[in-house]
Amino acid sequence: MHRWQAPQRRDDRGDGAPSARARLRRHRDASGPGARVTPELAAGLTGQPILPDAVVALGGGHGLSASLAALRRVVDDLTAVVTVADNGGSSGRLREEFGVLPPGDLRMALAALCGDDEWGQTWAKVLQHRFAGEGEMKGHSLGNLLIVALWEQLGEHVDGLDWVGRLLDARGRVLPMTLAGVDLCAEVIGHDPTQRDARSTVRGQVQVATTPGRITSVSLDPATAPACPEAVAAVLAADWIVLGPGSWYSSVIPHLLVPELRQALVETDAKILVVLNLGEQKGETDGYAPEDHVAALLEHAPGLRIHTVLADVASVPDPVALEGALGTHGAQLVLAEVAVAGSTTQHDPVRLADAYARIFGGVESFAPWR
Repeated sequence: MHRWQAPQRRDDRGDGAPSARARLRRHRDASGPGARVTPELAAGLTGQPILPDAVVALGGGHGLSASLAALRRVVDDLTAVVTVADNGGSSGRLREEFGVLPPGDLRMALAALCGDDEWGQTWAKVLQHRFAGEGEMKGHSLGNLLIVALWEQLGEHVDGLDWVGRLLDARGRVLPMTLAGVDLCAEVIGHDPTQRDARSTVRGQVQVATTPGRITSVSLDPATAPACPEAVAAVLAADWIVLGPGSWYSSVIPHLLVPELRQALVETDAKILVVLNLGEQKGETDGYAPEDHVAALLEHAPGLRIHTVLADVASVPDPVALEGALGTHGAQLVLAEVAVAGSTTQHDPVRLADAYARIFGGVESFAPWR
Protein backbone atom coordinates (compact mmCIF):
# COMPACT_ATOMS: atom_id res chain seq x y z
CA MET A 1 0.00 0.00 0.00
CA HIS A 2 1.20 3.48 -0.80
CA ARG A 3 2.10 5.37 2.36
CA TRP A 4 1.96 9.13 2.56
CA GLN A 5 5.29 10.93 2.77
CA ALA A 6 5.62 14.39 4.26
CA PRO A 7 5.59 17.02 1.49
CA GLN A 8 8.42 19.45 0.99
CA ARG A 9 7.83 22.54 3.11
CA ARG A 10 10.60 24.76 1.73
CA ASP A 11 11.57 26.09 -1.71
CA ASP A 12 15.13 24.84 -1.31
CA ARG A 13 15.61 21.23 -0.24
CA GLY A 14 19.23 21.87 0.65
CA ASP A 15 20.67 19.74 -2.17
CA GLY A 16 20.39 22.34 -4.90
CA ALA A 17 17.17 20.84 -6.32
CA PRO A 18 13.92 22.82 -6.24
CA SER A 19 11.28 21.66 -3.76
CA ALA A 20 7.86 20.30 -4.67
CA ARG A 21 6.19 23.65 -4.10
CA ALA A 22 8.87 25.47 -6.09
CA ARG A 23 8.29 23.16 -9.08
CA LEU A 24 4.55 23.74 -8.82
CA ARG A 25 5.00 27.51 -8.65
CA ARG A 26 7.23 27.45 -11.74
CA HIS A 27 4.57 25.46 -13.58
CA ARG A 28 1.89 27.98 -12.63
CA ASP A 29 4.10 30.88 -13.68
CA ALA A 30 4.75 29.28 -17.06
CA SER A 31 1.09 28.42 -17.61
CA GLY A 32 -0.19 31.95 -17.05
CA PRO A 33 -2.82 33.48 -14.75
CA GLY A 34 -5.65 31.27 -13.61
CA ALA A 35 -3.86 27.99 -14.37
CA ARG A 36 -5.06 25.14 -12.19
CA VAL A 37 -2.92 22.24 -11.01
CA THR A 38 -4.83 19.01 -10.49
CA PRO A 39 -3.69 16.52 -7.84
CA GLU A 40 -2.61 14.14 -10.61
CA LEU A 41 -0.53 16.83 -12.32
CA ALA A 42 0.92 17.85 -8.96
CA ALA A 43 2.02 14.28 -8.32
CA GLY A 44 3.59 14.10 -11.78
CA LEU A 45 5.50 17.34 -11.27
CA THR A 46 6.69 16.62 -7.76
CA GLY A 47 6.67 12.86 -7.29
CA GLN A 48 4.48 13.14 -4.19
CA PRO A 49 1.08 14.42 -3.04
CA ILE A 50 0.83 18.17 -2.64
CA LEU A 51 -1.10 18.95 0.50
CA PRO A 52 -3.38 21.97 0.89
CA ASP A 53 -2.02 25.33 1.99
CA ALA A 54 -4.85 26.04 4.46
CA VAL A 55 -7.25 23.77 6.35
CA VAL A 56 -10.00 24.77 8.78
CA ALA A 57 -11.46 22.23 11.20
CA LEU A 58 -14.77 22.88 12.95
CA GLY A 59 -16.19 21.09 15.98
CA GLY A 60 -15.58 20.74 19.68
CA GLY A 61 -14.64 18.40 22.47
CA HIS A 62 -12.80 15.10 22.03
CA GLY A 63 -13.79 14.66 18.39
CA LEU A 64 -12.21 17.93 17.31
CA SER A 65 -9.16 17.17 19.45
CA ALA A 66 -8.54 13.89 17.62
CA SER A 67 -8.98 15.59 14.27
CA LEU A 68 -6.57 18.41 15.16
CA ALA A 69 -3.97 15.98 16.48
CA ALA A 70 -4.11 14.34 13.04
CA LEU A 71 -4.23 17.51 10.95
CA ARG A 72 -1.22 19.10 12.65
CA ARG A 73 0.81 16.18 11.30
CA VAL A 74 -0.33 16.90 7.75
CA VAL A 75 -0.69 20.65 7.11
CA ASP A 76 1.15 23.80 8.14
CA ASP A 77 -1.67 26.37 7.98
CA LEU A 78 -4.31 24.96 10.31
CA THR A 79 -7.16 26.79 12.02
CA ALA A 80 -9.59 25.29 14.54
CA VAL A 81 -13.01 26.93 14.86
CA VAL A 82 -14.54 25.77 18.13
CA THR A 83 -18.06 25.52 19.50
CA VAL A 84 -18.56 27.82 22.51
CA ALA A 85 -21.97 26.98 23.98
CA ASP A 86 -20.84 24.82 26.91
CA ASN A 87 -22.69 25.49 30.15
CA GLY A 88 -21.36 22.70 32.36
CA GLY A 89 -18.39 21.88 34.55
CA SER A 90 -15.44 24.24 34.91
CA SER A 91 -16.35 26.05 31.69
CA GLY A 92 -19.88 26.75 32.84
CA ARG A 93 -18.71 28.03 36.21
CA LEU A 94 -16.15 30.40 34.67
CA ARG A 95 -18.64 31.55 32.05
CA GLU A 96 -21.20 32.42 34.71
CA GLU A 97 -18.77 34.05 37.13
CA PHE A 98 -16.69 36.13 34.71
CA GLY A 99 -19.03 36.62 31.76
CA VAL A 100 -16.54 35.11 29.29
CA LEU A 101 -16.80 32.44 26.63
CA PRO A 102 -16.65 28.89 28.02
CA PRO A 103 -12.96 28.01 27.63
CA GLY A 104 -13.05 24.21 27.88
CA ASP A 105 -13.35 23.18 24.22
CA LEU A 106 -10.92 25.95 23.24
CA ARG A 107 -8.43 24.56 25.77
CA MET A 108 -8.79 21.03 24.41
CA ALA A 109 -8.18 22.26 20.88
CA LEU A 110 -5.02 24.10 21.95
CA ALA A 111 -3.74 21.00 23.77
CA ALA A 112 -4.36 18.88 20.65
CA LEU A 113 -2.22 21.28 18.60
CA CYS A 114 0.81 20.82 20.87
CA GLY A 115 3.70 19.02 19.23
CA ASP A 116 4.91 15.52 20.02
CA ASP A 117 8.22 16.78 21.41
CA GLU A 118 8.91 17.17 25.13
CA TRP A 119 7.90 20.85 25.13
CA GLY A 120 4.59 20.22 23.42
CA GLN A 121 3.57 17.18 25.43
CA THR A 122 4.55 18.78 28.75
CA TRP A 123 2.46 21.85 28.03
CA ALA A 124 -0.43 19.76 26.79
CA LYS A 125 -0.50 17.90 30.12
CA VAL A 126 -0.23 21.16 32.08
CA LEU A 127 -3.05 22.72 30.08
CA GLN A 128 -5.28 19.69 30.69
CA HIS A 129 -4.41 19.38 34.40
CA ARG A 130 -7.56 19.35 36.51
CA PHE A 131 -7.52 20.19 40.21
CA ALA A 132 -8.82 17.71 42.76
CA GLY A 133 -9.60 18.43 46.40
CA GLU A 134 -12.87 19.57 47.93
CA GLY A 135 -12.56 23.36 47.75
CA GLU A 136 -13.59 25.97 45.19
CA MET A 137 -10.82 24.88 42.81
CA LYS A 138 -12.18 21.35 42.54
CA GLY A 139 -12.84 20.40 38.94
CA HIS A 140 -11.23 23.46 37.40
CA SER A 141 -8.72 22.91 34.61
CA LEU A 142 -5.49 24.89 34.76
CA GLY A 143 -5.80 25.62 31.05
CA ASN A 144 -9.25 27.12 31.55
CA LEU A 145 -7.89 29.43 34.24
CA LEU A 146 -4.91 30.45 32.08
CA ILE A 147 -7.15 31.31 29.14
CA VAL A 148 -9.55 33.35 31.27
CA ALA A 149 -6.62 35.15 32.92
CA LEU A 150 -5.31 36.23 29.50
CA TRP A 151 -8.78 37.31 28.45
CA GLU A 152 -9.00 39.51 31.53
CA GLN A 153 -5.50 40.92 30.99
CA LEU A 154 -5.94 41.65 27.28
CA GLY A 155 -9.68 42.30 27.17
CA GLU A 156 -9.96 40.35 23.92
CA HIS A 157 -10.82 36.70 23.29
CA VAL A 158 -8.91 36.10 20.05
CA ASP A 159 -5.72 37.81 21.24
CA GLY A 160 -5.81 35.77 24.45
CA LEU A 161 -6.08 32.49 22.55
CA ASP A 162 -3.25 33.54 20.22
CA TRP A 163 -1.02 34.23 23.23
CA VAL A 164 -1.74 30.80 24.70
CA GLY A 165 -0.96 29.27 21.32
CA ARG A 166 2.39 31.07 21.23
CA LEU A 167 3.25 29.88 24.73
CA LEU A 168 2.53 26.27 23.74
CA ASP A 169 4.15 26.54 20.31
CA ALA A 170 0.82 25.25 18.99
CA ARG A 171 0.79 23.88 15.45
CA GLY A 172 -2.19 25.97 14.43
CA ARG A 173 -4.60 28.69 15.51
CA VAL A 174 -7.70 28.30 17.70
CA LEU A 175 -10.74 30.55 17.27
CA PRO A 176 -14.25 30.56 18.77
CA MET A 177 -17.16 30.25 16.35
CA THR A 178 -18.70 33.40 17.89
CA LEU A 179 -17.56 35.99 20.39
CA ALA A 180 -21.07 36.28 21.86
CA GLY A 181 -22.45 34.30 24.77
CA VAL A 182 -24.81 31.71 23.28
CA ASP A 183 -26.96 28.89 24.57
CA LEU A 184 -27.76 25.74 22.63
CA CYS A 185 -31.45 24.81 22.41
CA ALA A 186 -33.02 21.67 20.99
CA GLU A 187 -36.47 20.56 19.94
CA VAL A 188 -36.90 17.12 21.46
CA ILE A 189 -39.56 14.43 21.22
CA GLY A 190 -39.94 12.39 24.39
CA HIS A 191 -37.67 14.41 26.66
CA ASP A 192 -40.03 13.34 29.44
CA PRO A 193 -39.96 9.51 29.35
CA THR A 194 -43.55 9.43 30.58
CA GLN A 195 -44.69 11.39 27.49
CA ARG A 196 -42.84 9.78 24.61
CA ASP A 197 -44.68 11.66 21.86
CA ALA A 198 -44.61 15.08 23.49
CA ARG A 199 -42.44 17.83 22.00
CA SER A 200 -40.44 20.13 24.22
CA THR A 201 -37.55 22.59 24.08
CA VAL A 202 -34.37 21.72 25.97
CA ARG A 203 -31.94 24.54 26.77
CA GLY A 204 -28.21 24.22 27.48
CA GLN A 205 -25.48 22.20 25.80
CA VAL A 206 -25.20 19.74 28.68
CA GLN A 207 -28.96 19.23 28.73
CA VAL A 208 -29.07 18.75 24.94
CA ALA A 209 -26.22 16.25 25.00
CA THR A 210 -27.88 14.14 27.72
CA THR A 211 -31.55 14.29 26.76
CA PRO A 212 -33.27 10.89 26.83
CA GLY A 213 -35.52 12.01 23.98
CA ARG A 214 -35.00 12.26 20.20
CA ILE A 215 -33.58 15.54 18.93
CA THR A 216 -35.28 16.88 15.81
CA SER A 217 -33.46 20.19 15.48
CA VAL A 218 -31.17 22.55 17.35
CA SER A 219 -30.83 26.32 17.46
CA LEU A 220 -28.79 29.02 19.19
CA ASP A 221 -30.02 31.75 21.49
CA PRO A 222 -29.51 34.43 20.34
CA ALA A 223 -30.13 33.18 16.80
CA THR A 224 -28.35 36.21 15.33
CA ALA A 225 -25.08 35.78 17.22
CA PRO A 226 -22.28 37.26 15.09
CA ALA A 227 -19.51 34.98 13.90
CA CYS A 228 -15.93 35.53 14.96
CA PRO A 229 -14.59 37.62 12.02
CA GLU A 230 -11.28 35.74 11.97
CA ALA A 231 -13.17 32.43 11.74
CA VAL A 232 -15.18 33.64 8.74
CA ALA A 233 -12.00 34.87 7.04
CA ALA A 234 -10.30 31.51 7.63
CA VAL A 235 -13.24 29.58 6.14
CA LEU A 236 -13.31 31.76 3.03
CA ALA A 237 -9.54 31.42 2.54
CA ALA A 238 -9.33 27.65 3.15
CA ASP A 239 -8.48 24.93 0.66
CA TRP A 240 -10.23 22.23 2.72
CA ILE A 241 -12.72 22.39 5.58
CA VAL A 242 -13.18 19.48 7.98
CA LEU A 243 -16.50 19.02 9.83
CA GLY A 244 -16.55 16.39 12.57
CA PRO A 245 -16.09 14.03 14.22
CA GLY A 246 -17.73 14.92 17.51
CA SER A 247 -21.05 15.23 19.29
CA TRP A 248 -23.25 15.87 16.28
CA TYR A 249 -25.87 18.19 17.73
CA SER A 250 -23.82 19.85 20.46
CA SER A 251 -20.38 20.21 18.81
CA VAL A 252 -20.63 19.95 15.02
CA ILE A 253 -24.00 21.35 13.93
CA PRO A 254 -23.79 24.50 16.14
CA HIS A 255 -21.33 25.99 13.62
CA LEU A 256 -24.10 25.88 11.04
CA LEU A 257 -26.38 27.87 13.36
CA VAL A 258 -24.23 31.03 13.35
CA PRO A 259 -25.62 32.91 10.31
CA GLU A 260 -22.38 34.51 9.10
CA LEU A 261 -20.40 31.31 9.59
CA ARG A 262 -23.06 29.21 7.82
CA GLN A 263 -23.03 31.65 4.91
CA ALA A 264 -19.24 31.44 4.69
CA LEU A 265 -19.38 27.63 4.70
CA VAL A 266 -21.93 27.69 1.88
CA GLU A 267 -20.04 30.27 -0.20
CA THR A 268 -16.45 29.13 0.30
CA ASP A 269 -14.52 27.59 -2.59
CA ALA A 270 -12.94 25.13 -0.16
CA LYS A 271 -13.71 21.42 -0.41
CA ILE A 272 -15.70 20.20 2.57
CA LEU A 273 -14.77 16.92 4.24
CA VAL A 274 -17.23 15.45 6.74
CA VAL A 275 -15.77 12.93 9.20
CA LEU A 276 -18.40 10.64 10.67
CA ASN A 277 -18.44 9.35 14.22
CA LEU A 278 -17.67 5.71 14.93
CA GLY A 279 -21.25 5.00 15.95
CA GLU A 280 -24.37 6.36 17.57
CA GLN A 281 -24.04 8.76 20.49
CA LYS A 282 -26.36 8.10 23.38
CA GLY A 283 -28.58 11.09 24.04
CA GLU A 284 -27.97 12.72 20.64
CA THR A 285 -27.99 10.28 17.73
CA ASP A 286 -29.57 7.08 19.04
CA GLY A 287 -30.70 4.96 16.11
CA TYR A 288 -28.92 7.07 13.48
CA ALA A 289 -27.40 5.40 10.44
CA PRO A 290 -24.31 7.08 8.93
CA GLU A 291 -26.45 8.72 6.23
CA ASP A 292 -28.71 10.21 8.93
CA HIS A 293 -25.74 12.17 10.28
CA VAL A 294 -25.16 13.73 6.86
CA ALA A 295 -28.87 14.46 6.45
CA ALA A 296 -28.89 16.29 9.80
CA LEU A 297 -26.08 18.55 8.62
CA LEU A 298 -27.87 19.41 5.40
CA GLU A 299 -31.16 20.06 7.20
CA HIS A 300 -29.45 22.83 9.16
CA ALA A 301 -27.47 24.16 6.16
CA PRO A 302 -29.27 23.18 2.93
CA GLY A 303 -26.72 24.93 0.70
CA LEU A 304 -23.72 23.07 2.14
CA ARG A 305 -21.71 21.36 -0.63
CA ILE A 306 -20.00 18.28 0.78
CA HIS A 307 -17.09 16.99 -1.28
CA THR A 308 -16.10 13.87 0.69
CA VAL A 309 -17.38 11.87 3.64
CA LEU A 310 -14.82 9.87 5.61
CA ALA A 311 -15.97 6.97 7.77
CA ASP A 312 -14.30 4.13 9.57
CA VAL A 313 -14.71 0.96 7.55
CA ALA A 314 -16.07 -0.96 10.55
CA SER A 315 -18.66 1.69 11.41
CA VAL A 316 -20.65 1.52 8.16
CA PRO A 317 -22.93 -1.53 8.11
CA ASP A 318 -24.35 -0.72 4.65
CA PRO A 319 -21.83 1.07 2.42
CA VAL A 320 -24.13 0.82 -0.59
CA ALA A 321 -26.90 2.74 1.19
CA LEU A 322 -24.47 5.38 2.41
CA GLU A 323 -22.83 5.81 -0.98
CA GLY A 324 -26.23 6.10 -2.63
CA ALA A 325 -27.35 8.75 -0.15
CA LEU A 326 -24.15 10.74 -0.64
CA GLY A 327 -24.36 10.44 -4.42
CA THR A 328 -27.59 12.43 -4.46
CA HIS A 329 -25.62 15.33 -2.97
CA GLY A 330 -22.59 14.94 -5.22
CA ALA A 331 -20.35 13.70 -2.40
CA GLN A 332 -17.96 10.74 -2.47
CA LEU A 333 -17.51 8.11 0.21
CA VAL A 334 -14.12 7.23 1.67
CA LEU A 335 -13.80 4.22 3.95
CA ALA A 336 -10.61 3.69 5.95
CA GLU A 337 -9.41 2.30 9.26
CA VAL A 338 -9.39 5.45 11.38
CA ALA A 339 -10.41 4.10 14.80
CA VAL A 340 -8.06 3.26 17.63
CA ALA A 341 -7.40 -0.48 17.34
CA GLY A 342 -10.07 -2.32 19.28
CA SER A 343 -12.08 0.84 20.07
CA THR A 344 -15.56 1.75 18.92
CA THR A 345 -15.49 5.27 20.35
CA GLN A 346 -12.08 6.85 19.65
CA HIS A 347 -10.46 8.00 16.43
CA ASP A 348 -6.74 7.31 16.06
CA PRO A 349 -4.87 10.56 15.21
CA VAL A 350 -2.11 8.73 13.30
CA ARG A 351 -4.58 6.76 11.18
CA LEU A 352 -6.65 9.89 10.65
CA ALA A 353 -3.54 11.77 9.55
CA ASP A 354 -2.80 9.12 6.95
CA ALA A 355 -6.38 9.27 5.64
CA TYR A 356 -6.40 13.08 5.58
CA ALA A 357 -3.11 13.19 3.68
CA ARG A 358 -4.32 10.83 0.99
CA ILE A 359 -7.70 12.55 0.63
CA PHE A 360 -6.13 16.01 0.46
CA GLY A 361 -3.40 14.85 -1.90
CA GLY A 362 -5.93 13.22 -4.20
CA VAL A 363 -3.34 10.83 -5.62
CA GLU A 364 -4.41 7.54 -4.08
CA SER A 365 -8.18 7.73 -4.27
CA PHE A 366 -10.35 5.93 -1.76
CA ALA A 367 -13.50 6.69 -3.71
CA PRO A 368 -14.01 3.22 -5.25
CA TRP A 369 -14.33 1.63 -1.80
CA ARG A 370 -15.45 -1.76 -3.08
